[in-house]
Amino acid sequence: MQDYIALRIDANPCNETVTDLLAAFLCDVGYESFSPDENGLTAYIKDNQYKESDVISIVNEFPIETGFSITSELVKGEDWNEEWEKNYFQPIIVEDRCVVHSSFHKDVPEAEYDIVIDPKMAFGTGHHSTTSNMMRHILSEDMNGKNVIDMGTGTGILAILCKMRGAVTVTGIEIDPFAWENAVENVRLNNVDVTMLCGDAFKLPDLDPADFFLANINRNVITADIGMYASKVKTGGIMLLSGFYVSDIPIVAEAAGKYGFEVVKTLEDNNWVAIKLVKIN
Repeated sequence: MQDYIALRIDANPCNETVTDLLAAFLCDVGYESFSPDENGLTAYIKDNQYKESDVISIVNEFPIETGFSITSELVKGEDWNEEWEKNYFQPIIVEDRCVVHSSFHKDVPEAEYDIVIDPKMAFGTGHHSTTSNMMRHILSEDMNGKNVIDMGTGTGILAILCKMRGAVTVTGIEIDPFAWENAVENVRLNNVDVTMLCGDAFKLPDLDPADFFLANINRNVITADIGMYASKVKTGGIMLLSGFYVSDIPIVAEAAGKYGFEVVKTLEDNNWVAIKLVKIN
């Protein structure tokens, strides 16, 4: 099982702008999830991708005058549930309609949609703004009878919600084999019919075009692979994209516009954004 590094950065002074910038810079060098608080943030990266030099460069070149205190610790794969339960993952409700919790949680609130996620070494529990924004989009869309592709599915949470919302065919794709295994397990926990593929965008040619295409990854991956995404969206179909900041919208919109997409709706939270695009031609 994959081990992770939990990087802790305390900032003085600390505010939302500081933690947002830290998350953005760390995301660019491979960090996968972030838990900000009033003193700084904790960020997670696979142990074999951790480079102390990346962290030093980020704090030394930080655009705001801020003092930093940095520590890191190894999180063994077998300790992952305990780490999430202790530091990060508590039950949440999205839009008063969807509750997300783990199998180890007690006294879970009731909601229209009940999703069980045991995160293990995969990320995506609804706590981060990118995931919750995507869930808000899904809850507002008519998924009945639709075909859905979820690129970079992580824990499988978005794919699972789409199936619960009435999608007829849902396929999740995840490049990390450990995350893929976790997504398969979460599909089983929720007793839904979702196909999970282990791989990257090169899995797309084997799939039928989708009514809804989801990608909650990051700006650089999205803009690099947008052409492959576009090829698997029906004309008139919808693409939901997240994993980037409000300031990144023009960059993503321009890349998608080359393939006939138009931004029609944005959802923002803590400067993170999820955008809805329609394929107009």
